[in-house]
Amino acid sequence: MTTSPFILAGAAALLLAASAAGQEPRLETRLDPATYRGVVAVIEQARARGLPTEPLVDKALEGVAKRAPGERIIGAVARLSERLGAARAALGPNASLAEVQAGAEALAVGVPEEALRELRATAPDASLAVPLGVLTQLVSRGIAVSRATETVLELLRRGARPPQLIALGQAVQEDIAQGMAPATALDVRLRGVLGALPSVSDDVRTTAGNRPPR
Repeated sequence: MTTSPFILAGAAALLLAASAAGQEPRLETRLDPATYRGVVAVIEQARARGLPTEPLVDKALEGVAKRAPGERIIGAVARLSERLGAARAALGPNASLAEVQAGAEALAVGVPEEALRELRATAPDASLAVPLGVLTQLVSRGIAVSRATETVLELLRRGARPPQLIALGQAVQEDIAQGMAPATALDVRLRGVLGALPSVSDDVRTTAGNRPPR
């Protein structure tokens, strides 16, 4: 019985793809064999779940740069993979890779999964990558998680755009760097942003006023 050359070629391609799937060239020369195998196993599990894997590679390389022991590197990569999975579960199966990564970063600074679900419910059709990034920035600069979360939620309800959110985060960071208390800096800068946005009641009145007569 003669095997078709097309079948042989297809089998070879599948074997090559399977072999390549378990390789991470950026890590192979930077990690010892045992650590490399452990990290790649986590990455492959994440890939099979549809999670972004680039952050996992970066986390492993961060461990290398810090000269962390292999076990700690594997553990850090595994914990990040868990956060990525939790972020996607909270943000929904249609969340973009950027949103999932931003959600994982928010979880890492102590933002609860419930906050991610609230953000999604508030802005179901918008990308949450920037709002989550600003939320993470505010918390990491010393703003209480509950206050930072409510701030971002309020801005989303009022229709704030990504550039306005980014500007708020940068301004608060600059004020803190100059010695202002984190909560005070947020209060001062938030008033300016909210002043340029319509209130929720204004939105309702405008919508009602624009309805065509019956």
